[in-house]
Amino acid sequence: MKFALWNLGFRPFYLLAGLFAVLALALWTAHFAGWLAGASYLRDPLWHAHEMIFGYAFAVIAGFLLTAVCNWTGLSTPTGSRLAAIAALWVAGRVLPATPWPLAAAAADTAFALALAAGIGVPLVASGNRRNYFFIALMLAIGGANLAFHLAMSGRFEIPVRDMLQLGLNLIAFIMALMGGRVIPMFTANGVPGTKPVRWLWLERVALASLLVLLAADLVHLPPVVVAVIAGISAAAHAWRLALWQPLLTRGTPLVWILHAAYAWLALYLILRALAGFGIVPPNLATHALTVGAIGGLTLGMMTRTARGHTGRALRAETAETACYVLINLAAVVRVFVPLAAPAFYRDTVIMSGVLWAAAFAVFVFKYWPILTRPRVDGRSG
Repeated sequence: MKFALWNLGFRPFYLLAGLFAVLALALWTAHFAGWLAGASYLRDPLWHAHEMIFGYAFAVIAGFLLTAVCNWTGLSTPTGSRLAAIAALWVAGRVLPATPWPLAAAAADTAFALALAAGIGVPLVASGNRRNYFFIALMLAIGGANLAFHLAMSGRFEIPVRDMLQLGLNLIAFIMALMGGRVIPMFTANGVPGTKPVRWLWLERVALASLLVLLAADLVHLPPVVVAVIAGISAAAHAWRLALWQPLLTRGTPLVWILHAAYAWLALYLILRALAGFGIVPPNLATHALTVGAIGGLTLGMMTRTARGHTGRALRAETAETACYVLINLAAVVRVFVPLAAPAFYRDTVIMSGVLWAAAFAVFVFKYWPILTRPRVDGRSG
């Protein structure tokens, strides 16, 4: 059997993201629970957040864009040794923070962002695909936020570290909303007979613009009440947007309902941010609605669907995929809602959520390792 890992961008980055999602959360949970002795940079909550944003989520985005740009432009993105070199930069960025060379970690992560921007930028520019040029800027913006985080953590840049984490989260939320608006209605119409998802241009613009306004409000530290109002308006726009996509009609199609469920977590994140701004709920519950529910759910949904499609398999969720989707949503429910109902069990809920997250991605890796490393079943390239 031929080895196909370097045939197209989704293959190595989906597999690396899945493996890292298991390892990073397993280590974080073990440290948090007191089961693991010894020092590890991952036991620091700031590094835990950094690695899930700039490590895990950025890897999935890389795999998706390196593959999607091929479809959008008809031109190739890096494959073979060039793709392996970009993946090696990502791996170096995950390993080097555990060494005494913080600037090397910053350099590797920054080089990865630059290589990714070039990998998608060259075919986009060569094909004149102006509609998607802004993805180049978004990759550079995420890379810039990541570099600022590294420099702040090493004491070489005086800026609040959490600001860079929030900037990274806001950028990823915007990318999710942008791509979700493109693919979720399409996948719904194609995958669920009888559905007719609706997109209103004015609502699309309001929903996306509201996330950019929220990003700016966070950067300039507007008063919490003002941020709460912005988040509330954004929540209403995204909830309305989702309702127009007919999510309830997808409940019998796991490969589609997981995308709707993840988008619902995005709307819930914005609702919780609004409530947190008024002091009604703790801010970290909003953060985990976004990271566990929205990012975890949407990335799993997109990785499974696009991997099946780009390897020539039927666009149908099997038992393993459905198990992933259920586990990730349980992880989000436990992490967000149980602390609201029973704050005394906070420690237990964090541990249980971490275990459920790691289990979801362990199932993904077990099922998709052969899919991502072997050639397409239909004999085509990719």
